Amino acid sequence: MRCLVVGAGGMLGQDLVDVLAAAGHAVTAATRADLDVLDAGALAGAVPGHDAVVNAAAWTAVDDAETAEGAAFALNALAPALLARAASAAGARLVHVSTDYVFDGAAGHPYAEDAPPAPRSAYGRTKAAGEWAVRAHAPDALVVRTAWLYGAGGACFPRTIARLAAERGGVSVVDDQVGQPTWTRDVAGVVAALLEVGAPGGVYHATSSGRTSWHGFARAVVASAGLHPQLVAPTTSAAFVRPAARPAFSVLGHGALRAVGVEPIGPWAQRWEAAAHAVLQAVPGLGPGVAPGVAPGAGVRA
Repeated sequence: MRCLVVGAGGMLGQDLVDVLAAAGHAVTAATRADLDVLDAGALAGAVPGHDAVVNAAAWTAVDDAETAEGAAFALNALAPALLARAASAAGARLVHVSTDYVFDGAAGHPYAEDAPPAPRSAYGRTKAAGEWAVRAHAPDALVVRTAWLYGAGGACFPRTIARLAAERGGVSVVDDQVGQPTWTRDVAGVVAALLEVGAPGGVYHATSSGRTSWHGFARAVVASAGLHPQLVAPTTSAAFVRPAARPAFSVLGHGALRAVGVEPIGPWAQRWEAAAHAVLQAVPGLGPGVAPGVAPGAGVRA
C-alpha cells in the first residue's frame, strides 16, 4: 500500500512513518515544510498516487487555541476538509487523527465511539468540526481518536515530569483528571492494522487500555527514570487553572476496534514500561541509568 503521512515531522507523525514502513508499505513523509495543508492545489497534487492518506497534522496548543480559535479552526477543521476532498477525488483512503477533547469529560464510563461530542474548549470545538468535515467529504474515512500521547519524537508529559523531578527534587501533579496514557508508536500500529483489515469508514479509538490519573502516570514515569515515586505529590485541577478546560474523564472505549478484528492497545502501565527507555533516554539530568521495564510504583497537564 502506498501511504502519504501528513504531519510527518510531529511526534505521532514520525512513528506513523516508521511503523507503516516497517509493515511493508511505501511511505511518503510530508512535513509542514513539505506540504501546506491549507493549500487545496498543493493537496490535489500530493495525494494522487497514494492508496491511503494519514493526517497527523493539527493545531495542538490547547491553551493558545482559546485566543486563536480561528487559526486553530483552519488547521483542525478546514485543512482536514481540504484533505478529505483531495483524498476522495484521488480514490485514496483517509485516516484522520482526532482527540478525546471532543467530549466534555463528564462521563463515568468509557466514551463509546458514537457518543455525542460535547467539547468544552476551543481546541475541542475545532477538532470536532474537523471530524464532521472529514466524514462529510470522505464517508469512507477512518477517524481515529487518541489521548494523553507520549513518544520519543517530541516534547511530552513524561519527559517534562522526569526533568522537573530531577531538577527540583519533586513535582505536584493533578490527581482528579483520569485517562489513558498512550504511546504514539501504539497508535501508529492501530492505524496500520485498520488499513490492513480494510476497516469500514467510521470512528475508532486508539488509546491504551485501563485508566489512571496524571498523578498515577507521573509516579510511573518517575520510577522508570530511576527516581522515587514519592517525589510526585498529588494536587487538584483547581490549583492549576488553565485557559482551556481539560476533560476530567478521558477514558475511551474500544468496541469499534474489536468489531473489525483489531486488538486494542494493551494496558497503559505495560505499554509505558515498553516505551520508557526510548522516551526518557534523552531527558537532561537523568544520565545513563534510565532503564526500560522499571515497574511503576509541578502541575503539568499534557
